[in-house]
Amino acid sequence: MPPNCNSPSYRDLILGVNTKVPLITGKSVLSINFDNAATTPPFKSVMEDIIDFSPWYSSIHRGEGYKSQLSTKLYEDSRNFVRKFVNADFDNTVIYVKNSTEAFNKLSNLLYDPLKKCVILTTDMEHHSNDLPWRDKFIIDYISVDAYGKLSMSDLEAKLYKYNNYTKLVTITGASNITGYKNPIYDIAKLVHKFGSKLLVDGAQLVPHAPIIMSNSNPEYNIDFLIFSAHKMYAPFGIGVLIGPKSILDKCTPDHVGGGTVDIVTHDFIKWNESPERHEAGSPNVIGAVALVSAIKALSKIGMNNVEHFEKKLTAYAMSKLMDIPNLIIYCDTSKSIDRVSIIPFNICGIDHALVARILSYEWGISVRSGCFCAQPYIVKLLNISSEFLSERIKNPHLYHPGMVRISFGLYNTYSEIDILVNALKTISLRRSYYVTKYANMKKTLFDV
Repeated sequence: MPPNCNSPSYRDLILGVNTKVPLITGKSVLSINFDNAATTPPFKSVMEDIIDFSPWYSSIHRGEGYKSQLSTKLYEDSRNFVRKFVNADFDNTVIYVKNSTEAFNKLSNLLYDPLKKCVILTTDMEHHSNDLPWRDKFIIDYISVDAYGKLSMSDLEAKLYKYNNYTKLVTITGASNITGYKNPIYDIAKLVHKFGSKLLVDGAQLVPHAPIIMSNSNPEYNIDFLIFSAHKMYAPFGIGVLIGPKSILDKCTPDHVGGGTVDIVTHDFIKWNESPERHEAGSPNVIGAVALVSAIKALSKIGMNNVEHFEKKLTAYAMSKLMDIPNLIIYCDTSKSIDRVSIIPFNICGIDHALVARILSYEWGISVRSGCFCAQPYIVKLLNISSEFLSERIKNPHLYHPGMVRISFGLYNTYSEIDILVNALKTISLRRSYYVTKYANMKKTLFDV
């Protein structure tokens, strides 16, 4: 039985949890969203705060009207809420971007110096956003993972020794968007700093699900740079965050230039603003900042330790149930001792991952994600895909596309929703031939119902 006693319910905080969706049969059921690692639904309070603020929305910086001054104050004060939420000190500057992907691209541009030979160490488990932006500017090497997909600390240390003073940055996910593994970021920080390098943590999957401390009492354990996105923490409206040392970012030439980035301009002279303004070209996303602060307030009221504790219980319950389903393979270490966020990847033998996801939606109203989750090198290792197949796949893009199904929980999900998922997966597993045949030539979509 699920541990319902003493389990909090946060569903009333979330917009859309009681929305009904159509099934392929024409019936409607309450939607179940297990795709929170991609994006989360909004807090009700976020939408209410946006509506309350909207009449006061105005251009910010240098406007003397009351609405402009109010919008400016809310926008600039929002940086303090962000710093406090991730326990960053005031030596760090908060730069707003569209999302985590833009933040990685921006930082790769800012740190690039064509006159210096520099190495970036990343890992085999990264999202493409923490891989591709570095490739065309730096010497890049990948820290390996073991058979379960867990980071090898010994390989990290070996590569730090190998490149020694040439390692400009080590950039590592705080929590994997496929296996959910949380990396030991503070131990990594201490090791990285020992070699005189800096650490960037991809917090996109970590910040919404667990507490994080950027600035520790012992600076050896400090996180130098942190990136995350609001849309994964119950705040839509398209804003992301790059946090880093002001002492470094003030020396970086902006990668996007224009309004807001300059202090003085003549036809033959430019003096850039200090950060963060020098790195926020154009009209800022004030609405996004208001939404982010609102979400931070809601999460802080709940308490990130409480969020993590509850989601861990959901994940442990789901893991125990999934392991009993015949023909289902879980692609991560299922041990209770593994420190993870609420993500579980799996496949059902003999049925395509994309079809499993489609059936769950069409027959049960359950939303999951399938594919490679923008981390193809990691998927290759977890699925043990041969180099021969990869070569053929590159030549022929019409070949089967390997991947997995991913479920990911939010603080509003319930044990009863997991029970519905488990029963659905058992049915699919035991009736694989039926479902493969049923959907083989089906062109009908849910929009046709």
